[in-house]
Amino acid sequence: MSQQPLPGASTVLTMGILSIVGTLFCCGPFGAIFSIIALVKAKTANQLYLQTPENYTDYSNVKTGKILAYIGLALSLIYLVLFILYFGFIVAMITAGEFSGEY
Repeated sequence: MSQQPLPGASTVLTMGILSIVGTLFCCGPFGAIFSIIALVKAKTANQLYLQTPENYTDYSNVKTGKILAYIGLALSLIYLVLFILYFGFIVAMITAGEFSGEY
């Protein structure tokens, strides 16, 4: 019996990469969305691989994509915290009267 590529392995890897790229170069929510998609696809691919591991190749893509998805999700959460702190600081400055917005 010949081995075939694991269905969804390349999708997991692609979404894991896009989660990091989306967070760093675009904005945080896109990275979080891509990382959640990657983690869901990784779960299904992992279950399929564990049923019959001798039939599939490319399981390393699933593991790598899963790690990249976790990194992308962590970066998205850091981005979200910094975003909240930034706008919280601006609101605090406006309410304290330190920032008038006039030149």
